[in-house]
Amino acid sequence: MRAWKEYLEEIIDTEDIKMKGFTIKDNLDPVIWENNRLKEYIAEHLYKIAKNFFRDVGLDWKLVRDVTLTGSLANYNWSRYSDVDLHILVDYSDVDENKKLVRDLFKNVSAMWNKTHNIRIKGHDVELYVQDSREPHHSTGVYSIKNDRWNKTPSRYSPQIDELSVKKKAAKFMNKIDDVYEDFAEKNYKLSHDEAVKLREKLRKFRQGGLEEGGEYSVENLVFKVLRRNDYLHKLASLRIMSYDKMMSVNGKIDSEIIKVTFKE
Repeated sequence: MRAWKEYLEEIIDTEDIKMKGFTIKDNLDPVIWENNRLKEYIAEHLYKIAKNFFRDVGLDWKLVRDVTLTGSLANYNWSRYSDVDLHILVDYSDVDENKKLVRDLFKNVSAMWNKTHNIRIKGHDVELYVQDSREPHHSTGVYSIKNDRWNKTPSRYSPQIDELSVKKKAAKFMNKIDDVYEDFAEKNYKLSHDEAVKLREKLRKFRQGGLEEGGEYSVENLVFKVLRRNDYLHKLASLRIMSYDKMMSVNGKIDSEIIKVTFKE
């Protein structure tokens, strides 16, 4: 606990932020790709994960339009920090006319799946997402696992990344997340929870706006990746849950060991 508080007392400086894994590679990740195609046994495994997820939700697999791999592992900017972004494409209106209800359903069940599972493919964490097939997707590389072909073929080029802007904006969000923890440490649980919720929504809109305007290499999307790779998204999510639990407890006590584990570096 003391070590964590001492860490928070330091103002985040742009030089402290690690810009990990943003270089462009000459090839797609060779552990999962071969001759520009997803290795067959990996494709079969990912497809099975998608089918099992959909079965557990209790919906008809016939609703699924496609199963895709996207994100940096379907591009030349992959690194050891990359997730396996496994997308299940469904026309939300095929599930129910209330698209907001469907969106919330898939958002919640996929978030719970990602939280409770720790599946790794060749060292990469699997992150599952149910995507509305009618909505645009901003990744520059999309591979159809269902059809074994590229829906959108990535191109190898070196984007101009404004690294200083990314670091400055990431530092601001990191300081805000640290402020949320300070509120929690001072037992202002409601304030900590409310600020964590607002900050999570602000980050979501921040990233989405960047993707729509500038794509994968926008400052906003790269800030999001920096926060994730420096463990700050996990810290924010943990604060939101812990502050709510503490706020709703009666004469509750949170053990210092829990904080140590939750916020381990």
